[in-house]
Amino acid sequence: MRRLFKKTPSNSYIKIETKGTKAQPEVPQGMWRKCNKCSAPIFSEDVKTGNYICPKCGGYFRVHARRRIEMLADGGSFEEWDEGLPVSNPLGLSGYPKKLSELREKTGLDEAVITGKMSMDGHETAVGVMDGRFIMGSMGKNVGEKIAGATERATALGLPLILFCCSGGARMQEGIVSLMQMAKTAAALKRHSDAGLLFISVLTDPTTGGVTASFAMLGDVILAEPGALIGFAGPRVIEQTIGQKLPEGFQRAEFLVEHGFVDAILPREKSREMLTRLLAFHEKADGRMEPEGRSCMQEAFKTKDGGLLEKADGQNGSGGEEIISAWERVKRSRKQGRLTGLDYIQEIFTDFTELHGDRAYGDDKAIVGGIAYFHGRPVTVIAQQKGRNTRENIERNFSMPSPEGYRKALRLMREAEKFGRPVFCFMDTPGAFCGMEAEERGQGEAIARNLFELSALKVPVLSVVIGEGGSGGALALAVADEVWMMENAVYSVLSPEGFASILWKDSKRADEAAEVMKITAKDLKDLGIVERVIPEAVPVGKKNAREICENLEVGFEEFLARYGKLSGEELTAHRYERFRNI
Repeated sequence: MRRLFKKTPSNSYIKIETKGTKAQPEVPQGMWRKCNKCSAPIFSEDVKTGNYICPKCGGYFRVHARRRIEMLADGGSFEEWDEGLPVSNPLGLSGYPKKLSELREKTGLDEAVITGKMSMDGHETAVGVMDGRFIMGSMGKNVGEKIAGATERATALGLPLILFCCSGGARMQEGIVSLMQMAKTAAALKRHSDAGLLFISVLTDPTTGGVTASFAMLGDVILAEPGALIGFAGPRVIEQTIGQKLPEGFQRAEFLVEHGFVDAILPREKSREMLTRLLAFHEKADGRMEPEGRSCMQEAFKTKDGGLLEKADGQNGSGGEEIISAWERVKRSRKQGRLTGLDYIQEIFTDFTELHGDRAYGDDKAIVGGIAYFHGRPVTVIAQQKGRNTRENIERNFSMPSPEGYRKALRLMREAEKFGRPVFCFMDTPGAFCGMEAEERGQGEAIARNLFELSALKVPVLSVVIGEGGSGGALALAVADEVWMMENAVYSVLSPEGFASILWKDSKRADEAAEVMKITAKDLKDLGIVERVIPEAVPVGKKNAREICENLEVGFEEFLARYGKLSGEELTAHRYERFRNI
């Protein structure tokens, strides 16, 4: 016997009589519904218990605002703000108040957004959730008023703010007054940001028009649900304007990550976990958090002058010393299997959360960065990342950053300054990418801007050369309070091959050039370019990663103990003098 279903106005299904059989009892209305993506009929209860995700194809249903709050908030913690604002009808449209009244009755909402305060795992936050059922989540005066009001209250209370965006854009029924809400909400968020408070923007399907061009894209962290449509102009408008069919996936969340506008995809089933983690990272502490106490390992490495013992791999137990050429150091710095930036991050830090994109053009995989904990203290970590094999190297562009990579790094450092997080950088690049497209996007300006901004960053900055430190491409992450080098790293104005080609017209004399250039860790410490050389066993790799990283951890503790007590002004003055004296 075939089952037939009839679609109801609410997009659910009821069972109807099948041909040639006696009438059957009807399935209760609302028990079944159709997936918007795969068109499969599915149990409504399966959708509700499955985070409103289709169990057949994984497609996302839109979530009502109050239901989303229930999914995220600690039980009983939500307190609603600004309920029942008076109707606004700036254009005097005759049918508009009636339409609003009907929508209020149908949806149980008074506007296209609900705002208030809640907690997640005890972390308190202001929140706003938009609801597409109310005139497509469009932004009129009351939506702008509720979001601006929630932002102002969050600022006064010292709370972070999370906004779930779902909107078709400005509300046409309110004309120019709707447009002004873009400026109003942005101005309120600027004050919230200037107070050093966190704003997380979560983009859901769809987020378009004036909402995209205002508060939705102003988050310190911007997340997007999988497959969400995100853009200023809608796809139909773009196609009609340019007369072309848009490519598959254009303006979807994944497209936005790839093009540098979104930090990460937020799977709905992990929303509470990820948002709670971000709130914990940014929770205000009473005063500066001091690093953990000195470890016994730190005492073992400590010398009489308070520094860390630096024993080179070329020294033997009898006091003799093996001479290792500069060219051999170059080859070791480039050796496949050497620890990469991500290796150091994974060994030294915990709960690393990678953030993507420069918010202007793209996400450069040659530079990775994000937030993590170092011995319980939130920090920002940034690394130039080489691949572990040919495929990864191609994906990472052989660790040669493009302008968007440097702009991503600068964005993360500015956020670190806003939230008082120390910055740790790991440099490993043969140099900045010198392709035509890098020049078109302003490679020189991007590097120069990093040097300019980092010189005055008001949080401690430590940079470590872990492999190749190639020219300005490395220096863009090395305007720091201190610069350290791994024992077999190199740091130079140009590669030895390039140096030999320019001076002697013969790149085959690279080994000779390496000796002349003074590019080894020992040479650079003698010149006062770097403060510390970190010993490393040979061969360096995964097998001895823990030993090497334990040595670094000791140094990091010491660095934070020394620089973590300085004010922002003292840090920038010290950094200025450091480079002024070279």
